[in-house]
Amino acid sequence: MTEPAPTEIYTRATSEGERRLSMPPLEQVSTGFIAGVTIVFGIIALAVSQHLVEPALGTGLGKLAGALAFGIGLVFLITGRSELFTENFFGPVAAAIERRQGFAWVRLVRLWAIILVLNLLGGAVMTAVFVVEGALPSGAHEVLTKVAEEINGKSGLATFMRAIAAGTLLTLLSYLLHAVNSAASRIILAYFAGVFLALGPFDHVVVTALHLLAGMWLGAEVTYQELGMHILLVAAGNLVGGLLLMTLTHTAQVKGAGKD
Repeated sequence: MTEPAPTEIYTRATSEGERRLSMPPLEQVSTGFIAGVTIVFGIIALAVSQHLVEPALGTGLGKLAGALAFGIGLVFLITGRSELFTENFFGPVAAAIERRQGFAWVRLVRLWAIILVLNLLGGAVMTAVFVVEGALPSGAHEVLTKVAEEINGKSGLATFMRAIAAGTLLTLLSYLLHAVNSAASRIILAYFAGVFLALGPFDHVVVTALHLLAGMWLGAEVTYQELGMHILLVAAGNLVGGLLLMTLTHTAQVKGAGKD
C-alpha cells in the first residue's frame, strides 16, 4: 500500500477535526476526563520501571526503562480514542481554517479549554489513587517525588523550550496517525512518540502538571503556585510548538501544493 500524499493526510485530519469540533459538551467532558485518567498509567509505569531498574543498572538505564514504560500511556490514549490537549491542535485547527467562520474558532477555543481542564481533573483523580501509602512500591513514590523536583528546578526558559518540543512532537503524532491505515501502525507511532516524550524529556502540560501534582502529594518541595505557573507556561509552549511549528507549516504545505 502506497503512503498517502500530504493533501490526503490533510483531508483525513480535517474530517477528524470536524468530528471533534462537533462533539457535544458531554462527549468532550467524558473523553477529556478519560484521557487524564489514562495518561496516569504511563506516569506510574515510568515510576515503577525506573524504581526497579535504577538500583541494579544505574540512573541512566533506569531513566531509559522509565521512558520505555511510559510509552504505553500514549498507546492507551490513541487506541482508546480519548482526547489529550495537544491532540486537538492539528485536525480541529485545519477544520476551523477550512470552515472560514469566526464561530469555528470559538468552538475550537472552547474545545481546548474543556479538554485541558478535564485532562487535569481526570488525571488528578487517578493520581490520588496511586499516592496512597502502599498503593505502589515505596521506591516508585520516591521516583515520582524526584521527577517533580527535577521538573520544578528547571528555569522558565528551559521549561518553555521543552514545552515547544513536546507540542511539536505530539502534534506531529496527530498528523502521522492520519498517514497510516492499520491499528498496528497507530500503536507503533503512539508508543515511540510516548517514549521520546519521556526520554527527551519534554514538557506536555498535562503530563508535567500530573508529575508535579503527584510529587506534591508525596512531599516534594513544590507549591500550588508553582504548579499553576507551570501549567500556564507549558500550555503556552505546547501551543507555540503544535500550532506554529507543525499545524500551520503542514497547512501551508498543502495549500501550496494545491496551487501547483
